[in-house]
Amino acid sequence: MATIQRRSGRDGDVTYRVQIRLKGYPPETASFQRLTDAKEWAAKTETAIRAGRHFGQSKRRTFNDLADEYQVHAKNIKCLGHWRKIFGNDLLDKITPSRINKERDKLLSEATSRFATPATGNPELDAKRQRSLRTGSTVNRYLAALSSCLSYGVRMEWIERNPCERVTKPKEGEGRVRFLTDEERPRLLDACLPHPDLYLAVVLALTTGARQAEIMTLRWHQIDFKRQVITLDKTKNGDKRALALVGEAFTLLQERAKVRNLKDDRIFPPTKYAKKAQYLDLRAQWEGALKKADIKDFHWHDLRHTAASYLAMSGVSLVEIAKVLGHRTMQMVARYSHLSEGHIVATGEKLAARLGVGK
Repeated sequence: MATIQRRSGRDGDVTYRVQIRLKGYPPETASFQRLTDAKEWAAKTETAIRAGRHFGQSKRRTFNDLADEYQVHAKNIKCLGHWRKIFGNDLLDKITPSRINKERDKLLSEATSRFATPATGNPELDAKRQRSLRTGSTVNRYLAALSSCLSYGVRMEWIERNPCERVTKPKEGEGRVRFLTDEERPRLLDACLPHPDLYLAVVLALTTGARQAEIMTLRWHQIDFKRQVITLDKTKNGDKRALALVGEAFTLLQERAKVRNLKDDRIFPPTKYAKKAQYLDLRAQWEGALKKADIKDFHWHDLRHTAASYLAMSGVSLVEIAKVLGHRTMQMVARYSHLSEGHIVATGEKLAARLGVGK
């Protein structure tokens, strides 16, 4: 039920304070300069509350309140943490599309830790290299984390509509496809060979197509030598995935299992000097191997592209490649389609022959 109180200020101004109290719902209050506005708001709000359409929670709950509730469901904790810093103590009704647009543009304009150009080997020139800006795809991951959190707020009836629905996403590039050539591959493997940890990690990356973090955080309980399978329980998209353990990767892991540390379940444990690290840091050895092999413009993630590219060139379908890489959509593997054109022609010839219209 709504009550309206008439109040007079020191300067003679009159305001009307409305308070709505309904059993089972938190009280709602508002002030107006005109009595007609106060009565109209009271009638509409009371009707909306009874019908379950009133979202007064957005005026009482902060983004941190919502993030705390959503945290257990979040797939990208890092990006969610970024939005906590931006909107943390702000009330939910203050998070508008225009504010999100400004933060989106800010993310796009900020430099990352990566360099825009490869190292030249000249200390003076390399010291002047510029950092690259965030890509549209990276910013979209930040927006996706925010949108998912706010959508959870809609389901909890804390907000009426997700403001991210009215935010334009940055355009994403076609994606980088850099893979090792037949000449580069043996050079890189030879350069990695003196470093057993690096060599194993690179062989695993090339034969499984797994991400760097997925490989470096592997633990022994994930390895099934009998079935020759590696099980990834936690992946980037949250899905469980199995990797084939074959060839030299299988042999190397078997040998390592014989001398493993029974007190540490990690396959790539950090050195004793890096106690807080989750896994072994191979950055220096990796960069040294690339330099020794004389391979330019190549990143660790390109090992994943190499695995996918070789699968495509071997006639494996894009659907199967997506399954190996752990992609939910075909858009991510479409970049390899041109590498499988020969297989497409061969498949077409088989179809024509089966129909009786072949050569």
